[in-house]
Amino acid sequence: MRHKLGLIFIISMFCWGIINNASALDLEKIKINFLAGNYKGAILEGEKLLAGTKEHALGLDELYYILALSYLKDGNYLRASDIFEIILNEFKDSRYQDEARLGLGDSYLLRNNLKRAEDCYKKLIRLEPNTKLKAQAYYRLSQIGFKEGDTARGKEYLERMKHEFPSNMELKLDKDLCVLFDATPGFYYTVQVGSFSKENNARNLRDRLVKKGYDAYVEEVNLGNKKNYRVKVGKLKLRLEATQLQTKLSAEGYPTKICP
Repeated sequence: MRHKLGLIFIISMFCWGIINNASALDLEKIKINFLAGNYKGAILEGEKLLAGTKEHALGLDELYYILALSYLKDGNYLRASDIFEIILNEFKDSRYQDEARLGLGDSYLLRNNLKRAEDCYKKLIRLEPNTKLKAQAYYRLSQIGFKEGDTARGKEYLERMKHEFPSNMELKLDKDLCVLFDATPGFYYTVQVGSFSKENNARNLRDRLVKKGYDAYVEEVNLGNKKNYRVKVGKLKLRLEATQLQTKLSAEGYPTKICP
């Protein structure tokens, strides 16, 4: 399942700063394209500017950051990951260090590499316990816990978030992952009805559901060194639709849970 980490939180948090921060580099074109949602245009302008920029130019870290977000929004998670790594490794004094680490985790989360994503978010909290991105890191860690079927861990991080950030907007009803992934093509809710260590078992359940008229499919997930095969039904934009589907499947005897 292709989660689209559209990062509405990041955009709302940094867009005005991106516009107003002066630098030696002329970032106006890439900023305008990015804020207009023209991520391919932002990538084009960013790569063009990058090609003609000196290695230690003032504002280069900002250019890399906007470019990485543009690739993330455009669905090129690998390239986004590479650029976030550049910021972390080559611009250690950059004010975008925390944002780059969160973005790196997001690039892994979007590729369904839950372990690497979790490591990034935890490292962010460990290295910068007072980071302004702590609530967002907690939220992502909670979603990873739920996605891996570890409800206790998922609830633990949500409780931490509620306790430390009681007014955080992400706690509002039904604005969970939609807040993070909104306006990004491909984000959806689905209903999980089974989880197997053997692929054949997952495929058999999927086939039975398909025969009943359900839009069922198998999702492969890496959990450490092991593979897990999850059977899911539907790709729905609204959580309400997913809840209705869950109710129907539960009534037929399937163990269900809603997943982003």
